[in-house]
Amino acid sequence: MPERVQKAKRLLRGLVLMSALSSTAVLAAPRDLIIDTDPGADDVVALLFALASPEELKVRAITTVAGNVRLDKTSCNARLAREWAGREEVPVYAGAPTPLVRTPIYAENIHGEEGLPGVAVHEPKKGLAQGSAVQYLIDTLGGAEPNSITLAMLGPQTNLALALIQAPQIVKGIKEVVVMGGAHFNGGNITPVAEFNLYADPQAAEVVLRSGVKLTYLPLDVTHKVLTSEARLKQIRGLNNHASKLVGDILDAYVKGDMAHYGLPGGPVHDASVIAYLLKPELFSGRQIHMSVDSREGPTFGQTIADWYGTLELPANVMWIESGDAQGFFDLLSERLARLQ
Repeated sequence: MPERVQKAKRLLRGLVLMSALSSTAVLAAPRDLIIDTDPGADDVVALLFALASPEELKVRAITTVAGNVRLDKTSCNARLAREWAGREEVPVYAGAPTPLVRTPIYAENIHGEEGLPGVAVHEPKKGLAQGSAVQYLIDTLGGAEPNSITLAMLGPQTNLALALIQAPQIVKGIKEVVVMGGAHFNGGNITPVAEFNLYADPQAAEVVLRSGVKLTYLPLDVTHKVLTSEARLKQIRGLNNHASKLVGDILDAYVKGDMAHYGLPGGPVHDASVIAYLLKPELFSGRQIHMSVDSREGPTFGQTIADWYGTLELPANVMWIESGDAQGFFDLLSERLARLQ
């Protein structure tokens, strides 16, 4: 075989190998993520889940908002989750203490007075980052590469709404907004039709919806199918580390209310479903639909109107997740908690 042919073949093999390695590197690159949250029991589980997954999720910051409890308590609990995960390099910024328009409401009846049932709360060693969560979002998203940063929204959407109102151009930096919120087939958990995060600030959810960002919703429709069980809680506790004990204790206390109220055999871990979706979307299924939010005073305040069957013949604006693999979720959660101390 002529030498020039051999050289050409070696060069071609090298190019193919470089292309394969380059593709692998692109696939392996972690997703840039900001977690906006109102901890909350299930929020803390979600934070531990995400912070234990640095290969897939580059958590740039945690931003806090009032919701399940007051802002000072949600900010304390976010910093506790960071401390428990051993990830104190991740900054925590405090955000909006009140909704855009409505009177603040909290969920202390579900999450306890401090927002973390089942465990003792203390002042974390490391404090908050300087500056507000809203300004952090404006600066970070405004300076980001186009379509590069994902936001996981685990509470009311007030911080992002305020950032979008003040600087609408920041949408260019957003890759996707993944929301734990809403309800359709399941019915609500704060009113017969409204889910808490949307009810707590429906006007903020409307601002985000109107912004045109790519939106994925994980509503009660799916979180009420991904339930704890005695075996699944035993699976978590069997990890025998501090994180698994914390999560076991939190869930033992937290899920009882939903089990009693709905007559469920186990309880949902709502916000952690967002992290599972980001890590392993094949565990979930849904469809693109048109969704709107009802912010009118009255019995449907805070309702998400999810046009699952396309009755209104309006353009789809949300990926609505409707079902998930419960055991797959708990297997993934257990695998990640096992990485922590």
